[in-house]
Amino acid sequence: MEYSYTEKKDTRSGFGAGLAQLGYENPNVVALCADLTGSLKMNAFADAHPGRFYQVGIAEANMMGIAAGLTIGGKIPFTGTFANFSTGRVYDQIRQSIAYSGKNVKICASHAGLTLGEDGATHQILEDIGLMKMLPGMTVINPCDYNQTKAATLAIAEYEGPVYLRFGRPKVPVFIPEDMTFEIGKAIVLKEGTDVSIIATGHLVWEALEAAKVLAEKGINAEVINIHTIKPLDEEAVLKSVAKTGCVVTAEEHQMNGGLGDSIAQLLTRKHLAPQEFIAVNDQFGESGTPAQLMTKYGLDASNVVEAAQKVIARKG
Repeated sequence: MEYSYTEKKDTRSGFGAGLAQLGYENPNVVALCADLTGSLKMNAFADAHPGRFYQVGIAEANMMGIAAGLTIGGKIPFTGTFANFSTGRVYDQIRQSIAYSGKNVKICASHAGLTLGEDGATHQILEDIGLMKMLPGMTVINPCDYNQTKAATLAIAEYEGPVYLRFGRPKVPVFIPEDMTFEIGKAIVLKEGTDVSIIATGHLVWEALEAAKVLAEKGINAEVINIHTIKPLDEEAVLKSVAKTGCVVTAEEHQMNGGLGDSIAQLLTRKHLAPQEFIAVNDQFGESGTPAQLMTKYGLDASNVVEAAQKVIARKG
């Protein structure tokens, strides 16, 4: 099918909408926030269920410990703060209190990647996917638009075990159908093709679709896959696609080291050798700027995906 959009919405609002719905559907869902209720769009849940909302203040490590403890009583805690504070600042607490003991905590992280924009490098974490996917038993999810983020929020409440859910601040195209099923660990083939596999996650999924249109004009038939769940990776879908196309471009708003591309490369090394090009930040910190400016400067837009696709096709035997 052809994907298009009529509006742009921020993915953090998709999380807020999903959490608000869970508030009414699942009495075991509780929410914790580290002084960023508005930024995480958790207001609706907090206002409707004040007895199930915990404002812990600027004490992220404490928030993770409280969340771990709440699971012992059967609650399903959703923690909320910026991605930088959800991972790097509290990695020890997540590792020891949540991941090691398999606690059913949902770590929900907004303002991830370069598209945080003007707040700059200190807040633009580009290492969080790598940090979280290395933790044994941690599920890592990075949806692409408002509808998919809302669906992911609902889905992780039904999943038993620790989850890292990553989303962002800028308004981006809403193109995933509202009724599309969200299945953890199951990739979505958005466009079938035969010449190159473009495997993208998060904000880069739309860029991949735009790139596919440009490539089609050049006579190149690209397959576009939305990997919303980075861990566990849908190995079957990736291998099936690459076996058909013979080459792959991975695209993500993350460091090249430790991200989606890293996971795909490991898979191909083990099971199906094929040339790969990476659209990702290459060993750099971010900087202040508008989301669009930063995506262009760091090589994360559709034009870069087109260039990478042409390059990797030329590398095929």
